[in-house]
Amino acid sequence: MAEQLPQPPGGPLGALLAEGVSPWLEGLSRSRLSSGLLTRLVTQAGLRGATSHPRALAADMAADPDCRQQLSHMARRSVPPERAVTAVCAYDLRSACDELTEVFAAGRGLDGLVSMDLNPALARDARATVAAAEQLHRAACRDNALVKIPATEEGLTAVAECLGRGIGVHITEVYSVHRYGQVLDACFDGLERALAAGLALSSVAAVTSLPVGLVEAEADARLTALGTERALALRGTAAPALARLAYRLYEQRLGGDRWRRLSAAGARPPRPMWHIHPPAAARQLAGLVAWGTAAAIPAEELVAGPARYRLHGDTLTGTHRQARQALDRLQHLGCCTEAAAGRLQRRSLARLAADWRGLLATAAGQLAPA
Repeated sequence: MAEQLPQPPGGPLGALLAEGVSPWLEGLSRSRLSSGLLTRLVTQAGLRGATSHPRALAADMAADPDCRQQLSHMARRSVPPERAVTAVCAYDLRSACDELTEVFAAGRGLDGLVSMDLNPALARDARATVAAAEQLHRAACRDNALVKIPATEEGLTAVAECLGRGIGVHITEVYSVHRYGQVLDACFDGLERALAAGLALSSVAAVTSLPVGLVEAEADARLTALGTERALALRGTAAPALARLAYRLYEQRLGGDRWRRLSAAGARPPRPMWHIHPPAAARQLAGLVAWGTAAAIPAEELVAGPARYRLHGDTLTGTHRQARQALDRLQHLGCCTEAAAGRLQRRSLARLAADWRGLLATAAGQLAPA
């Protein structure tokens, strides 16, 4: 039975769109393509993009009939698991990009984008990341396809190189304002390389994910453990503080001469994307509203939750002073520090690597002779 989308006035995502926030599906999968859910989210709800996750891909390899048939064909040709995973990812990426082609055209390259993971084991190897990104980019063969690259030191080198070659990127695992500034530098470096190479900057997209929901969950756990009245009063403040300061930095960089030169050459802004964290998703999203941003929303939230969102207009612009004070208070208690950001990145990459190993194991099982 098809999942039914709630339809409040203006559509379930209409309030977000009216505020200039582009909603993305977090957790693209073959089953969400073949069931028509992605189509309905785009045409009925106003979805503007999609991003994958290895766990969703693995679930489809084990259970989705269409995906299993694709693997069966590859098994007869003795395709190894790594190549089979790339083929499945490329197929899903192409299909999702095609679903969002009209959105991409209407959004002049800012909307209608789809991103797909690379093997997270490459996150510390810039050269291997660029090679894998090129392979997936060629296999997808779509202008609105992005390759996901974690914001490690090596990843930032790969981001600049990929953009310089005309490969769109989705930078992930950004847990601090400091690292976000480095991401913007890498994006500008890459776009300048692309410009020098004579590439059309209007076709080279970049999106940056800031998992503010995970940062807040980590901070709230520490504040709860501290248990003081002061600590408990700060729960729920980490996500808006980080987003407000990151957005302020984004505005400052777009107001500089370096970006003006790139913009005049046709470059699209490297859009910031917020990742929210259930069960506080609705509250977090209301505090992450500003023009020109995006929000990655899990499928379950998109289907069941948008009617619960109570937005109150722009909650990021001009709020950096209060956010700086809030972040200073959190850092004084050991939350939202650079060390904490590093731990979160390492932990998240370890989870992604485990999920990718599970994806490869599932592929190997499906490819094995009966």
